Amino acid sequence: MVTDPELRVDLGARDVVARVVDPEMPMLTLDDLGVIRSVEEDGGGAVVTITPTYSGCPAIEVMRDDIRIALGEAGYDRVEVRTVFSPAWSTDWISEAGRRKLAEAGIAPPGKAPARAAGPIPLTLGAPSTQVRCPRCGAPSTEEFSRFGPTACTALRRCPSCQEPFEHMKEI
Repeated sequence: MVTDPELRVDLGARDVVARVVDPEMPMLTLDDLGVIRSVEEDGGGAVVTITPTYSGCPAIEVMRDDIRIALGEAGYDRVEVRTVFSPAWSTDWISEAGRRKLAEAGIAPPGKAPARAAGPIPLTLGAPSTQVRCPRCGAPSTEEFSRFGPTACTALRRCPSCQEPFEHMKEI
């Protein structure tokens, strides 16, 4: 454990990792996003297990580095970051606090992810979500104008009520 002089509390490895910010969506921590699977302390060191949002996530190395740096600065001398892909990450893993932070940043949080059968994940191309609430004015229905936003996990939408564009985090 390490003491944070600003908060005057003892922080364990889990608490330190919970504060690491997502490199692509800096309004969220990795904990908010649900990519932190476990954090184990091991005699002055720590082992952190993460599941990226998808297997080709371009930010995975930055996430690993940021976790190592945060734990190193907190006094952990050995840090191992493990990556697991099973079970696959789901937007259902985003915390309620994370969903609130997305909306406050003007990004519509994802709805409930579609149910998946066990085994290989079939590729199904369906229509995008039609009922996405506007994070700015709260209008219940918005329109998608681009299936792809600045990150692979977002789409671009517009609100017919307030006319504002916004990102929507896709359900995965």
